[in-house]
Amino acid sequence: MTTHASTTTQLLGAADPAQLQGRAQALRLLGLLAHWDAVQGDPSRLGWTRDLLDWEETERSRRSLERRLRSAHIGRFKPLADFDWDWPTHCDRAAVQELMTLSFMADATNVVLVGPNGVGKSMLACNLGHQALIEGRTVLFTTAGQLLGDLSALDSDSTLRRRLRHYSAPDLLLIDEVGYLSYSNRHADLLFELISRRYENKSTVVTTNRSFQEWHEVFPNAACVVSLIDRLVHRCEVVPIEGESYRLKEAKERAEKKAKLRAAPARKAKKS
Repeated sequence: MTTHASTTTQLLGAADPAQLQGRAQALRLLGLLAHWDAVQGDPSRLGWTRDLLDWEETERSRRSLERRLRSAHIGRFKPLADFDWDWPTHCDRAAVQELMTLSFMADATNVVLVGPNGVGKSMLACNLGHQALIEGRTVLFTTAGQLLGDLSALDSDSTLRRRLRHYSAPDLLLIDEVGYLSYSNRHADLLFELISRRYENKSTVVTTNRSFQEWHEVFPNAACVVSLIDRLVHRCEVVPIEGESYRLKEAKERAEKKAKLRAAPARKAKKS
């Protein structure tokens, strides 16, 4: 038969008062903390309080993730589990899987995914961003066109500084499609300013279809291109991806499937 003392010991072992109080303080549950003497003096209340803290932490984590997902603007993307590793002619799978551990963020290392259109650069960047969100980090996804168009449209210096702080703030910034358009000297200066602000402080992931030697064509006549590349790659993991467009492959497969479906009734009619 279980004694009252053993029951109390079991409850206290499963719900340590000091640990529970620390969790309540982290959650800023001031009402609960104000009556903590009454809680810790009753083993049954300690057990209930443990459940309450579990529920509150779970709900806050869920709401925090939803909020950060909305703010990240990542949108829909294919999960890494569905990536066809056999399709690219070259892609360092081990390097990508190591990046997914987010160890590069510990020392503010940047990541540059380089390759032609349709090989999965944006998809991999989105997966990195999503993993960072799951681990409680702040993330922002933007295309180079959106980013530079936004910054260049601001006339006021104070407004521009605030917007630069907005892009500098996330733990992980994803800049997609550098190289698909060409930009003016002002655009180059703005990107250099942003990369400089994040340099050695926070990680930035860039996807590009151009080698660094070709960035002079992306920012023609811009004096800061060499400095921009230097800041970006000083602490950087460059992952080249080579191959044909996977989107084009999927489009061809859909077209072939539709053609077979359209041809099926004709074959049945011919047999009959």
